[in-house]
Amino acid sequence: MSADPAAVQLEAVSKIYGDFAALRKVTAQFTAGQCYVILGENGAGKSTLLRVIAGLLHPTFGSVHLFGSETAQEARQRIGYLSHASMLYDEMTALENLRYFAALYANAPTLPPQEALTLVGLDPILKRPVGQYSQGMRQRAALARVLLAQPELLLLDEPFSNIDAASAEQMLRVLAELRRQRRTILLTTHQPELARPLADVFCQMCQGEIVAWNPVATNAGGVA
Repeated sequence: MSADPAAVQLEAVSKIYGDFAALRKVTAQFTAGQCYVILGENGAGKSTLLRVIAGLLHPTFGSVHLFGSETAQEARQRIGYLSHASMLYDEMTALENLRYFAALYANAPTLPPQEALTLVGLDPILKRPVGQYSQGMRQRAALARVLLAQPELLLLDEPFSNIDAASAEQMLRVLAELRRQRRTILLTTHQPELARPLADVFCQMCQGEIVAWNPVATNAGGVA
């Protein structure tokens, strides 16, 4: 077992819906400062795993501890979660969206909204509402929203899904820099080769279980 601290510790976590087990007694440790790429077919439990870690779903059985001893609720402002939905308001510009979300962190420091947008390769002064963005631009704006609170733990559910190559490359550059800063990243994807430059470990899920851990032998965390 690694001597590095665990950002996420799961103990026999199950999530049951009626007769269906989305997660089955998952016991796992995700080390701080590492990037874990979670793979698996649709229905394998990837999204459920991230939502349980984020505190958006409560496990039916088992326990989740973050950063040593905190629960997801206690660590809420240390977590950034990117879901399939962008969580952005279509009628507002990206800058207006980020100013709105920044105001929700009144008692915590955030990145300036302009800086967060520039970080993901978007022009902060663009007047077009988010509803008129391409899927790639929309996904980058959603990532900027996640980065506002400068989270220590990033949970990214299919961040590269249905986006153009330029947006994927920009997001990879941002995530590579966050990895170099020793942020902890858990991301799901159906495109393992795209995520390979980031990965410290590939985790394979099947039928609600993590069935394989495949460390990447050498990875400097860089994206050309």
